[in-house]
Amino acid sequence: MKKSLTLGRPLSPGSDSDYNDQVHDQSIVVPSKLVTIADSFEKKEHSWFVTSQVPTDLTIQVQDITFYAHKYPLVSRCGYISQIELQPSISNLGYDLKLENFPGGSETFEIILKFCYGLPVDLNPNNAASLRCASEFLEMTEELDEGNLISKTEVFLTFVVLSSWRDSITVLKSCENLSPWAENLQIVRRCCDSIAWKASQDKSTTGETISEEGWWFDDVATLRIDHFMRIMTTARAKGLKPEIIGSCIMHYAEKWLPGMDVALEGPRAFGCGKNELQLSILSGRRQEGGVGHNKELKMIIESLVSILPPEKEAVSCKFLLRMLKMSVVYSATQVLVSELEKRVGMVLQDANVNDLLIPTYRNGDQGKLVNSSEELTMHDIDAVQRIVEYFLMHEQQQPHQHKSSKLNVSKLLDNYLAEIARDPNLSITKFHVLAEALPENARTCHDGLYRAIDTYLKTHPSLSEHDRKRLCKVMDYEKLSLDACMHAAQNDRLPLRIVIQVLLAEQVKMRVAMKGKEPVASGKDSEQEESQPSAQMEIKTLKVELEKMKMNMAELQREHYELQRECEKLNNKQRSIPSWTLGWKKIKNSTLFSGKVDGNESGDGMQRPNPVNGRMSDRRRLSVA
Repeated sequence: MKKSLTLGRPLSPGSDSDYNDQVHDQSIVVPSKLVTIADSFEKKEHSWFVTSQVPTDLTIQVQDITFYAHKYPLVSRCGYISQIELQPSISNLGYDLKLENFPGGSETFEIILKFCYGLPVDLNPNNAASLRCASEFLEMTEELDEGNLISKTEVFLTFVVLSSWRDSITVLKSCENLSPWAENLQIVRRCCDSIAWKASQDKSTTGETISEEGWWFDDVATLRIDHFMRIMTTARAKGLKPEIIGSCIMHYAEKWLPGMDVALEGPRAFGCGKNELQLSILSGRRQEGGVGHNKELKMIIESLVSILPPEKEAVSCKFLLRMLKMSVVYSATQVLVSELEKRVGMVLQDANVNDLLIPTYRNGDQGKLVNSSEELTMHDIDAVQRIVEYFLMHEQQQPHQHKSSKLNVSKLLDNYLAEIARDPNLSITKFHVLAEALPENARTCHDGLYRAIDTYLKTHPSLSEHDRKRLCKVMDYEKLSLDACMHAAQNDRLPLRIVIQVLLAEQVKMRVAMKGKEPVASGKDSEQEESQPSAQMEIKTLKVELEKMKMNMAELQREHYELQRECEKLNNKQRSIPSWTLGWKKIKNSTLFSGKVDGNESGDGMQRPNPVNGRMSDRRRLSVA
């Protein structure tokens, strides 16, 4: 039932001494002590006129509305009007008064004017705060008249509003436009304390399920950020669990921050044009909102981060990473960004790759991509590097931390490296430094790291042999699974020396697997081992592959030996030809050989065989053979 305080005429005129509050159906009827000289109010365009037989003698302007009233009812109840020096009207028919910065505006003054004339007035949660501030502005105290408006609004706020959750929310929302009056009169503080007390003392907040405890999240999410901060701070001081406070903060952020309800996943295609399209959602909202709106969102982000509970289980890692992205978009302070990075580092094992893909923005106010040739990377690699460092620092401070956290972070980092490796603008230095960020014992399997390196080599085919070797040194080939070793052995993107090392590691793994000393690596040590039949089948397949490889190696060695022999024969032939040619020339130039040639030419020599020529032919045939 709606609660209101009705201020009206006396039930029996003339009984001024009777000042009794009568309660009927949660409504309080308070008789007036003044003789009413106005029947009603009438509005014409931007003016209000009192319907009365007595001419008005006071003109009051509030904002753009002009009120034509009588001086006596207002002076008798408003100390402010009775003390100031009224200016005579231009028409010489009364006085003029202009109320600047009047709390609640013309609507509130209309209610006060009716109260001064003794007309019925409804006091409800929507106008209680504005009437309390306006009555303080006009100094409507008990010294001027018993039962004046200050006392009545205070009674309503204390006994009606603060006892109700819904009314406290309504009054607190109405205080957003009443600064600094609502603050100075402690209306905001009292409402925030009441709301925080009810949220922390409600029976539903003693349960274990957050969904049953968040019945009040929607109500407080409608409040302004400074009022929300007060409620959260007070509720925490009253013992509200950090998980509930964190859930309420996340709920508030989803309502007020554009983009928090949309997963800011990393783009799958690289290039400046597509990058700008991917990030146009937030930048477009920035341009539509304007400078004032962007400043307001920046203030909301900084305020929410400042009231986050210190417990790492209070908010999720996904929420922290999204807040980090929003803080970069709206140019939050570097201190706040560092605080978020530290918070993410504490719970990095709970993150996923899509949330970790933080787009690169300019540090200025436009939120666009940087244009430097060294910083054209799609994602902010330096931020992730700092987050990993904070994670390692937190691990050192927690010596009894479970080892699974490092394992999860290593898998996360390998998947992240595989994603950013497809960026053609990513330098090998940044990739190499991030790949070596974790200690050697953090990774039990290097399959994910090999996949990331192979992706980087595929995206950057122009890398030198030195850079390829430098990048591959990050891997430990003994920690590669058999599948990864077989793939690497046939990978032409890897340097030849690396392939040989992988082959050696593969042979060792096969030998160990066949001897049954240890199970075959499956590529994911954290998963359960394969069943025994499948392991035996894999060993048999590996044996067959090994035999084929041995046969191929033997055939290659045989062919190599035959080629080597042929090369030796050709070399010997080339060494024998010069001496034989020189001897032949000497014999040919000698006189004996010349005479024999002449004799043969005369006819006798044609019938006899030439022994020298015969022997030389035989030698030539033997040499060829």
